[in-house]
Amino acid sequence: MISSIKESSPIQIVTGFIASSTDGETTTLGRGGSDFTASLFGSALNVKEIEIWTDVDGVLTADPKKVPKAFSITQMTYEEAMELSHFGAKVIYPPTMQPALDKKIAIRIKNTLNPLFPGTVIGPDKTENQHAIRGISSIDDLALLTIQGSGMIGVAGIAERIFSALAKKEISIILITQASSEHSICLAILPHFKEAAVDALREELKYEIRDEIINEIEVENNFSVLAVVGENMRHRKGLAGRVFKALGDDDINISAIAQGSSELNISIVVSRNDEAKALNAIHRAFFGIGRKPLNVYLVGTGLIGGTLLNQIQDQIDFLQNKKSLNIKIVGLADIDRMVFDKNGIHLDSWQKTLNASRLESNPEKFVETMIANKLQNSVFVDCTASTALTLAYPRILNNSISIVTPNKKANSDTMEFYNQLKDIVRENNTQFLYETNVGAGLPVIDLIHNLVLAGDEIHRIEGVLSGTLSYIFNTMSSERLFSEVVKDAKLKGYTEPDPREDLNGMDAARKILILAREIGESLELSDVRVENLVPEEARSAENEDKFFEILAEYDQQMREKVIDAEHRGLRLRYIATLENSNAMVGLKEVAEDHPFYQMKGSDNIIAIYSKYYETPMVIKGPGAGANVTAAGILADLLKAAIH
Repeated sequence: MISSIKESSPIQIVTGFIASSTDGETTTLGRGGSDFTASLFGSALNVKEIEIWTDVDGVLTADPKKVPKAFSITQMTYEEAMELSHFGAKVIYPPTMQPALDKKIAIRIKNTLNPLFPGTVIGPDKTENQHAIRGISSIDDLALLTIQGSGMIGVAGIAERIFSALAKKEISIILITQASSEHSICLAILPHFKEAAVDALREELKYEIRDEIINEIEVENNFSVLAVVGENMRHRKGLAGRVFKALGDDDINISAIAQGSSELNISIVVSRNDEAKALNAIHRAFFGIGRKPLNVYLVGTGLIGGTLLNQIQDQIDFLQNKKSLNIKIVGLADIDRMVFDKNGIHLDSWQKTLNASRLESNPEKFVETMIANKLQNSVFVDCTASTALTLAYPRILNNSISIVTPNKKANSDTMEFYNQLKDIVRENNTQFLYETNVGAGLPVIDLIHNLVLAGDEIHRIEGVLSGTLSYIFNTMSSERLFSEVVKDAKLKGYTEPDPREDLNGMDAARKILILAREIGESLELSDVRVENLVPEEARSAENEDKFFEILAEYDQQMREKVIDAEHRGLRLRYIATLENSNAMVGLKEVAEDHPFYQMKGSDNIIAIYSKYYETPMVIKGPGAGANVTAAGILADLLKAAIH
């Protein structure tokens, strides 16, 4: 009849969505009914192609609302389309495809808002696909039911009883997994079915539950199921591994997994909070579209932190275009304010944005927000000297947020805390990078790591590790007074606001302790012998003027040390030494043949004596300054990004 109507008039306009029941009464076809009508007519007329017009450019590789980099698929099979639509892809519904599938008629999905775009063709034949998968879909709110117990092992018919009990209540099971031990079965269902499902299972298994050979039915909420779909997945070695690696790298826990022997679909259950993050991680791993994200949270926007932000701004085009890295500053905090923006804070106005924020600075809330945001590839940068902030490091790392910091307080805390951080990094596949703890931008820690990995044995380390004390003793002479040189160093910005923090030797002590731990020594800060250059009376001076007044009283004493050394052809250097598990920092005299004799300015220098290097390996360069320190932090940031 339909064919005869078409022959009499080639163009027919037919109302969709409306049909008649078996009783001849008017009814509707339900969800996707108009598309279903088109498919029915197309099948009846044996057309070459059925066009479905919608508001998107065909079937996309993922939901663009959750994966901004999703793109249109050119061609796919009926099976691929059905798998994607079952797991949430709403462009086309399975009933629409069945009439076309029966006649092997192609379906084309077109966009009414973009009619010239070719859209997606769904057909019977497998087509070439340059990617290992065709697309990713998800259902975003599920409950997991777990039935487990020894009474299930080797018992024939237990699975049938479970499924029959749920079927009687008309409860659809979205995903099923069973351990090979037969000890447990896990089911994913829509949350509004969970009470009825639990009641049905308790009734069916009441005797086994009573006898405690099957446990009480366990219900967990707020899960999502992801489906990775594609004909090309069949017999592809390592494909499942790529999926799991992508999720693991973004700290996404997998609660359940299912894959049929057809290998057309890998289904993964994750926390609902991780759904979008998981979709983006898998999409990036398989489609490689766009730049890899690097989301940076920075605390401490003073000299070092501010310089780092300026360097990132200068490098951002290079990083985006040459390294395919999309770096965004998504959180900032100084001593007064903090601000967050998941889309990225504009680097040309970050100071204005921070000053305008109404959020008072709160380290605990900063960390809580950072963890709650669950942004991909997040890195926390601590540009403070705060001890309190380092106490949050374990929590940050346990949430798979990497840490980059010049702050020495964490690595020079107790050995127990140091080992705790190292253990967390290993367990969570994250990064804790602190090259700038020692030597500012000099690659000291990385070099020591590599030597130890290569099997070298480091016997001794010597170093001028304080840029401030380096400048002071490189400038000192019989003609310059000690107190004047310290004042000069402060005016040039080499010292801390309180010069006593440099002169007391604790900065150098922390640095040699960190190097000692990097080569495997179990030392505490209290084990480092420290020569304090602050006179006893000056340590409690109430203000800067009083401090320098007392310091001047020791000028003659220090001058005599300098003159005595000069008369013997020697020079004074404030040197940190590690040898035979002993660490110390203090003034030493060095001869002309010593690598530290010719030092100038505020340079740092480190000499490493080892099994492979009897003649010391010497690293020398700027040991202080905002630019070199910020550059070292940026280098660590980029290492964390590509991890």
